[in-house]
Amino acid sequence: MATPIRYTITSNDPASHVYDVTITVDKPAAEGQVFSLPAWIPGSYMVREFAKNIVRLHAESGGKKVAVKKLDKHTWKAAACTSALTLSYQVYAWDLSVRTAHLDQTHGFFNGTSVFLAAQGFEQGRHVVDILRPEGDAFKRWRVATAMPELKARRYGFGTYVAQNYDELIDHPVEFGDFALASFKAHGVPHDVVITGQVPNLDMARLCDDLKKICEAQIAFFEPKSKRAPMQRYVFMTLAVGDGYGGLEHRASTALICARADLPVKGKPEQTDGYRTYLGLCSHEYFHTWNVKRIKPAVFAPYDLRQENYTSLLWLFEGFTSYYDDLFLVRTGVIDTDAYLNMLSKTITGVLRGSGRKKQSVAESSFDAWVKYYRQDENAPNAIVSYYTKGSLVALGLDLTIRTQTRGRRTLDDVMRGLWNRYGRDFYEGGGQGVPEEGILALLEELSGADLGRFFERCIRGTEDVPLAELLPGFGVSYGDATPKDAKPWLGARIAKDGGDAKLASVYEGSPAAHAGLSAGDKLVALDGLRVPASGPDGLLSRYRINDTVRVHAFRRDELMEFAVRLKADVAPQVKLAALGKPAAVVRQRESWLKRGS
Repeated sequence: MATPIRYTITSNDPASHVYDVTITVDKPAAEGQVFSLPAWIPGSYMVREFAKNIVRLHAESGGKKVAVKKLDKHTWKAAACTSALTLSYQVYAWDLSVRTAHLDQTHGFFNGTSVFLAAQGFEQGRHVVDILRPEGDAFKRWRVATAMPELKARRYGFGTYVAQNYDELIDHPVEFGDFALASFKAHGVPHDVVITGQVPNLDMARLCDDLKKICEAQIAFFEPKSKRAPMQRYVFMTLAVGDGYGGLEHRASTALICARADLPVKGKPEQTDGYRTYLGLCSHEYFHTWNVKRIKPAVFAPYDLRQENYTSLLWLFEGFTSYYDDLFLVRTGVIDTDAYLNMLSKTITGVLRGSGRKKQSVAESSFDAWVKYYRQDENAPNAIVSYYTKGSLVALGLDLTIRTQTRGRRTLDDVMRGLWNRYGRDFYEGGGQGVPEEGILALLEELSGADLGRFFERCIRGTEDVPLAELLPGFGVSYGDATPKDAKPWLGARIAKDGGDAKLASVYEGSPAAHAGLSAGDKLVALDGLRVPASGPDGLLSRYRINDTVRVHAFRRDELMEFAVRLKADVAPQVKLAALGKPAAVVRQRESWLKRGS
């Protein structure tokens, strides 16, 4: 067996937010060993230039210093040497997100894409990592949470871990600290739940019970006969903070951030909106274990981590996942039908709010994710559509269309299982074939047995809204307008607090604010001479009527400007879905969709 690439990672001073890392190559390339760091992390489609956080890099071989030359923004080449080469460097880790790395005296977290340089030419061999405990009594209670297999380490302990190649190495994030830990089994597979951060009276038993239902349902969804999971162990890693939200999928784990108020409290059985949102996030990232970690676009098989990997199929991989995440909550009984339809109503309303949906298709949004979705500015609502949210409505529309055309014999569930059987089940063992970019319509028609061409042209390649008002009543769900009859005056802007000021974060196209000349970034000062609080002008606007004209004073940069705003009602529809009680046939259709699946 070839000698593995060996790493060590620790910190001599966690409060400095710096990891100390070494990589050792026993038989470096004769012409000089090249090392590189990824420019982006799979699942987050933006070039993030992780190499910017590397400091104090140097190399040695046989006890002697070896010269290192930087070739480009994330690539280094060590001079030729004849014995084992060790590269030592530090990584600054102060990004409290699921995408990079973070370290202080309370905990440590890292993704391999941020900390592990790749030794070019050796990516397919074994990689071993010594994760070392920081020195000092303050860190004696710290443990390690990761789905990376242990080599010379006890479960949850510091020590040596192993990955079969570089791709696997960077697909196992690591959390270490004094965290809360619980475990459950889903169809025989151990699942760990790790919560980092102070969470008084955390009801871990309830959380594990809810997650077990979701995980078992998803395993059975893809493997209804064998109930075989694609991993031997899974880890949910959550950092609980005052206010935060996010998740990133990996092949056998997920890294999550949530507000501590979203987590369940012992003795309080009521289900909050925040807890439902958190469970939906867990469900979303878990579904990615199949859809995107193993069923991948062809361009991701394998990833090119040096640059953007363009695909027009993120509506399928992220949008379909966004459809199934909440669907599994209702199918497992974690939430009821009314709660699900309420969540779906909000998603539809949110998509209809942005005029960007009329200018960009979800296929275009997928392709442009690198420069538009992940780099949103103040004009984003007017210029782009989300392949997550509209993608989830596309999935819903396809599901209902397939069910209608085939009279319930086929569903989107069959499509997902077909993709799994053809592309995903043996991805890491069988050569890694991805879903082709061209011919996706023909593929989905083959798997569904439905004619989807018109839907594709209008709602996926085109910019038409998904015809849910036509589809949902056939499944026992009414589609109504919940816009209040006594509509209040509307400024037409999204407000963000900026210190003690109310700042216009976005101005909606065609709104009263836009017609008056207000722009994103303007700081509201007064409305008809009355100061606008940092929370925004809604309280003041409540005293006006539709078509009233008000004087608005605002600072643009350091210049005070005055605008005459003629108030209008909010033009965006507010959708309200509700379950129909009859006739029995449509109730059965709804039950088949929401309760039993297919």
